[in-house]
Amino acid sequence: MFSSSSWLHLRIPFSYFLLPVFLFSLATSPNFNGKLLLWTFVIVHFFLYPASNGYNSYFDKDEKSIGGLQNPPPVDKGLYYLSLIFDGIAIALGLIFINVTFAAMLFVYGLVSKAYSHPWVRLKKYPILGWLVAGLFQGLFTFVMCYTGINNYGLENALSPFVLIPGILCTIMLWANYPMTQIYQHEEDAKRGDVTISRLLGIRGTFYFVSATFSVVTIGFALYLQNLESKYAWLFLIALFPVVAYFFFWFFQTYQDETKADYKHTMWMNFISATCLNAFFLYLFLDRTHVAQTF
Repeated sequence: MFSSSSWLHLRIPFSYFLLPVFLFSLATSPNFNGKLLLWTFVIVHFFLYPASNGYNSYFDKDEKSIGGLQNPPPVDKGLYYLSLIFDGIAIALGLIFINVTFAAMLFVYGLVSKAYSHPWVRLKKYPILGWLVAGLFQGLFTFVMCYTGINNYGLENALSPFVLIPGILCTIMLWANYPMTQIYQHEEDAKRGDVTISRLLGIRGTFYFVSATFSVVTIGFALYLQNLESKYAWLFLIALFPVVAYFFFWFFQTYQDETKADYKHTMWMNFISATCLNAFFLYLFLDRTHVAQTF
């Protein structure tokens, strides 16, 4: 019914790069159980995120590399309908297996992700606003949404400093990382008239900006984790070492030759960052909850 290109544009494996927010939310969850954990993970990473990817791909109609697809095939109308079906499945599953609050947050996330690329709104063409909204919803909003799903809470249970502080840290982390994901798309964005935050900053400016913002959020995470237990702060800094090392290696290359700000290096940066953060947050969850000791 749907073409293979439509399924490719859902970019389901790309959800791996957004997994740290879910795992951090899980690590702070006091009331999780296996069923809710599994359903929240499946709904968000196998339906909500792919729906957003597909919808954005349909309206962007990129001809060059995008996140998770080095050579994206042409899009067709089937992709539009497939993304809406995935959105609908996510909301229905959230309503059936978790609660109304979680389903409503899935719906809101879907609306905002559509506004990012739809020509009527197209937040993507506004560098500051697009950057702020993307970081807020992929960070804090998603953290609270996952927390609500994992613990089967209402929104009132999630709106406390215990939840909002780590959620805000996720948003700042996304604000630090987001310009880096756009650095290889300047030419493609310019064709559509989209002035992303990375285009606004320029290639070198993007590296400088990410360096400064990432330094701030690293301090924030370290202070937060230090408050939980000092070993977590140190292990977090150790986990980030490969990320920082690769970032400056790439920065040095790009400073000499701006063509190195390409898809391949960006995907490696994303992969290293996601892998290190996923490993740390998974450890944080296992260590704080002592789940591993039950096996």
